[in-house]
Amino acid sequence: MANKGCTPKTMKALVAYSKDDYRLELEYPTPECGPDDIIIKTEACGICAGDLKCSHGAAMFWGDDVQPSWVKAPFIPGHEFFGHIVEMGENVEGFELGDRIIADQIVPCGKCKFCKDGHYWMCQPHNIFGFQSTNNGGMAEYVRFPKTSVISRVPEDMAIEDALLIEPYGCSKHAVDRGSITNEDVVVISGAGTLGLGMISYARMKNPKLLIALDMVDARLEKAKEFGADLVFNPGKCDLNKEIMALTDDYGCDVYIEATGHPSSVIQGLQIVRKLGRFVEFSVFGSATTVDWSIIGDRKELDVLGAHLSPYAYPFVIENIAKGTLKTNGVVSSIFEIEEWEKAFDYATGKYGDFKVAFKF
Repeated sequence: MANKGCTPKTMKALVAYSKDDYRLELEYPTPECGPDDIIIKTEACGICAGDLKCSHGAAMFWGDDVQPSWVKAPFIPGHEFFGHIVEMGENVEGFELGDRIIADQIVPCGKCKFCKDGHYWMCQPHNIFGFQSTNNGGMAEYVRFPKTSVISRVPEDMAIEDALLIEPYGCSKHAVDRGSITNEDVVVISGAGTLGLGMISYARMKNPKLLIALDMVDARLEKAKEFGADLVFNPGKCDLNKEIMALTDDYGCDVYIEATGHPSSVIQGLQIVRKLGRFVEFSVFGSATTVDWSIIGDRKELDVLGAHLSPYAYPFVIENIAKGTLKTNGVVSSIFEIEEWEKAFDYATGKYGDFKVAFKF
């Protein structure tokens, strides 16, 4: 028998029925608690660039002539969320009603090759909160955490604005770790949005020889300096290749981390990274990217590394946000009620100067 809290039968939720049909439902069924499940009352949920691209109908989510649909509508969006436990199944151990928790965005199956060898974030079925009806996300008053959810505790005294950054900063940590940064490296991070700022703050802890941030928006570059970048450049206002070569005796940077999702940033990175350098890609692209692969192979023999999600990152991120080692000041800049979802999605594009936009319940 489930350990009951005060869970109503219906809730407010933003529901995606198709790429062109997102609706605010005021009486959507509250998730039911199975014997191995946890139900949380959502406290807040951030809006990710992936949520925006999904709502705009990007093919990687909804499919096209080449790839099948990955989403399973109808679903409730949102994977950057946390809350308090209000109900638990009888088989759940180690938690109490009222605990403040967060889960990795992926819900691993626990049975596939990748789950069994510890690479749970590459789970073959690849079910993620906020994109499938079986794993609804946090843009709703209540969310169900299935048995295999990877759960971490959130300190009660952590501000909402800080806790909202656990998921994106977890992704930032994984991307930086993929770059294997040392204190002898010149590191370039392209993009100073929420993910880029998390990367800059964490990369600063690696004590690289030089940490450089790039962005087309000067206000973001100012925040990048605040978060630990030694130098910042706006590629739209300078000859970036000339600047980087002047700083590296014409060799190029050792590590380039791409966090914009824009094709031009990929091409730029291949130009300024040195021979035998490391190129890390962490982005969701809205359009195809074409590069000269002879640069990667014949000319530079690069290590090209992908980065996906935030495996094993939450405990470190939570601890260092709490300590202030990972900087968060001013990143979450606008918080809306779910009734204002269209305005919130508009603000989340960054057109008004926001880094991270969220809902509060």
